[in-house]
Order: sequence, then C-alpha cells, then structure tokens
Amino acid sequence: MRFLDPPWVKKYLIPGAIFQSVLVGGGYGTGREIVEFFTRFGAGGGILGLGVTVLCWILVLAVTWEFARVFQVYDYRSFFQRLLGRGWVLFEVLFILMFLLVLAVVASAAGEILETRFGIPYLVGITAMLLVVAALTFFGRDMVTKSLALWTLFLYGMFIFYFAAALGQGSEAIAGELAAWEMAPGWGMSGFQYALYNLFIVPAILFSTRALETRREVVGSAVAAAVICAFPALLFHISFLGDYPGILAQEIPVFAMITSLGLASLLVIYLMALFGTFIETGAGLIQGSIERVDSYLRDARKARLSPSHRAVLAVGGIGLSALLATVGIIPLIAQGYGTIAWGFLAVYVLPVLTLGVWKLRRAR
Repeated sequence: MRFLDPPWVKKYLIPGAIFQSVLVGGGYGTGREIVEFFTRFGAGGGILGLGVTVLCWILVLAVTWEFARVFQVYDYRSFFQRLLGRGWVLFEVLFILMFLLVLAVVASAAGEILETRFGIPYLVGITAMLLVVAALTFFGRDMVTKSLALWTLFLYGMFIFYFAAALGQGSEAIAGELAAWEMAPGWGMSGFQYALYNLFIVPAILFSTRALETRREVVGSAVAAAVICAFPALLFHISFLGDYPGILAQEIPVFAMITSLGLASLLVIYLMALFGTFIETGAGLIQGSIERVDSYLRDARKARLSPSHRAVLAVGGIGLSALLATVGIIPLIAQGYGTIAWGFLAVYVLPVLTLGVWKLRRAR
C-alpha cells in the first residue's frame, strides 16, 4: 500500500477518505439519509440543500483541523480540553450517544439486508457484522487508517457504476424532475442539520490529520474532504429522482433501486460495498474512542491500551449499539439524528467557530 505513503496523499486525500468512509455508513450508504434530508425536498431542494451541507463542512473542517494542527491535539478529549476547558465533557456525552446511535443504524441496516436478501436472522446478522468491527480495531490506528482509505476507492467505483446504470434506465424521469426543479420548503435547514450531526465525526478522526503542516494545507484538505463526501450523495439524490416520490417510502432506497434495475452483478457489488462500509464506519468511530482513552491513559498513568483492551472497548460499544439496532433504521435516523444535531451545534460547531478562532488568533 505504498501509494498511500506520498505526503500529498496523506495531506489532501487521507483525511477526506477517512471522513467519507466513516460518514458513508448505515444511513448514507443505504440512501436513507439522502432521502430523509435531501430528496424529499424535490430535485432542486435536494441539490441546494446539499450545497448548504458542503459549505458548512468546509468551514468547520478547516477551523477544526487548523486548531488541532496549531495546538497539536489529535484526539477529541485533548481537543475539547483545549477548546472548552472543563466543559469538554459535554461533547463527550453527545459523542457517546451519537457513537452508539450510528453503530445502531449501521447494524440495523446490515441486519435488515441479510434478513431480506439471504434469510439470515436479523440478530445474527447484526452480531456478525459488529464482531468484524471489533476484530479490525484490534490491529490499531495504522490498519484502520489504511483500510478506510482503500475502501473509499472501492466505494467510488461502486457509486459511479450504480449511477451510470440508474441514469441509463431512468434518464427521462430524472430529466423531468430536474426540469421541474421542485424546491419544497425547509431544504436549507435540512441541509444545515445534516451537516451538523455528521460533523461529530470530525473530532473523532483527528488522528488522520497529523500530516498537515501549514494553514494552506489545512484549507485544501478541508475542501477536498467536503467534496469527496458530498459527491456520492449528489449521485444518489439524482438517481432517486428516477423513482420520485415512490423512493421516499423505501427503507433501504439504494437496495430498492438496484433491485428494480435487475442487474445481479451490480447488486453483488453493492452488497459487498455496503457491508464493507458498515465495518469501516464502526471501525473509524471506535478508533476515535480508542484515541481518546489512550490520551487519558497517557496523561494519568503513562500507559496505553493494549490490543486486547482495544477489542474489549470495541465489543462493549458494539453490545449497546446492537440493543439500539432492534428499533429499526427509519426511526433511528428520522428521530435520533435530528435531535442530537442541535446538541453538536451548541457544544462543538459554535464554540469552534468563535472561541476556537479567537484562540487561534491569540496563538498566532
């Protein structure tokens, strides 16, 4: 994997690839989040809402990564101690809730597909997928970082393959929806809300930004990351217009679209990509938690987590998430994500854009 070693790859592609790999989890990878936050506002509303999301991501990513670079804080505990002082624990509470919720969405989607497509019991599918996540985190940061980056390449190939097939069979319907340019009220707020709750990932993946050395590199990396993450969402949204508004009722929209296309090979590729994404999302979030615990142990006991301790931490989070997964994917996304988004606005986004910028100016 030497092609991941050049400095420009580590600076401009690795952070975005890891952000995308963790972001494209159960909700994004299944298309459910795209339908919930973009497509239901129509062709124009979805595209403009996604534009709002991208602008929010660029701004917050750039300030966050610059703060981490200047103060050399590459885990979320150290980051928020420097940013909020004693108030850092507020982010900890929200992160734990969101961490469990995202893993639950990932597990729920995996269980849903395994049961629907292969007849494997729902709980068996959930357990198997989450145990693979625990196994991956056992091998540490370097393994997680490289696997997340590599999986992004595979995902992009699958997304483009899917979009070409959907466009080929539904071009007239898609063109009609784009020409109508429907913009249902609320697209701007929905795009803002989507950006907010996904930004919780950023402090958890600070370990991927250690190669950034200048402010210019930080800004370039932030723009690249936002584009890398948003482009597949745009492809999904446009493809869904071929079955709009019927697609809004589908629990796993991408799966439903591929099934309707009748392409067995594409379905196999999609299932491989989706399950790999579930695993990478879980591994990325758990690695962020491990970096936080490692930071505490270094400060308090001058020690670090062993591979077995990493696995135990992973299994503990996975067990709680598996219980949440029994609720189902649609309620988890529609009710859980939107509510927690406002918490991250209060304890992360607003502080980093105000207090964080002020501290950066003082440091300079």
